[in-house]
Amino acid sequence: MLEVKNLKKRFRLDSKTIKENKKKSREHIDPREEGHWFNAVRDVSFGCDSGQVLGLLGPNGAGKTTSLRMLSTALQPTDGQIVINGDDVIAHPLVMRQRIGFLSGTTSLYHRLTVRENVQYFGRLHGMNEDELERELTKVFDLLDIHSFADKKADSLSTGMKQRANIARTVIHQPEVIVLDEPTTGLDVISAKTILDFIESYKGSDVPVIFSTHHLHEVEKLCDRVALIDEGITKFNGSLDEFRALGNTGNLYDVFVNLVDEKEVA
Repeated sequence: MLEVKNLKKRFRLDSKTIKENKKKSREHIDPREEGHWFNAVRDVSFGCDSGQVLGLLGPNGAGKTTSLRMLSTALQPTDGQIVINGDDVIAHPLVMRQRIGFLSGTTSLYHRLTVRENVQYFGRLHGMNEDELERELTKVFDLLDIHSFADKKADSLSTGMKQRANIARTVIHQPEVIVLDEPTTGLDVISAKTILDFIESYKGSDVPVIFSTHHLHEVEKLCDRVALIDEGITKFNGSLDEFRALGNTGNLYDVFVNLVDEKEVA
């Protein structure tokens, strides 16, 4: 089980921005900017039980990626709590990193290695023995339909192939939590469907999956829970049915638009 409680992250503004803000009236300053600080994440909370899939929604710049980077231990929160199966992620980031599978927009492969060699390398980094590694590699390659290009070098792959290989390296060590930041963005239909089917394979398992997306049909297809972030604040955290019920039509797009500030929609 994953629990994220009252997460906050701020970054120091550069001197140019601070100087420019002094010339502006308060209504023309981003509400997340305060003094010398930019509060990228102001108050984010959500949870996901084992075997559930949570869709993380929000406009561009809402704080989704920053929240996921904190969850993955790539960023240290300013405040808040992250708990995986009762253990404090923030207090023990190096230990907990072994228990998390995180795909970011910058996750990449070693171009001169084949897909198989890349995934094996990351499995060994996580301390997997060879028998265990080969068993898990076969399983993951089956689920992501990788076998046909497993022995191709990474620099010769299409975008969709690279993303499937990236996901394989993300989950090869059998993490307790899987976190995917916009895993289907820019992919062709076949690759996107393969990845969505892969995420769906974890439903009912011991592993919670959190993924951010701008594609509401993916949420409709996969998610048990939904969290929506806007301007660094959780605007919704609940079940998919509860999210859908917020709109008169049951259309997820309408609900999203209603929850997000009009200026963000524009």
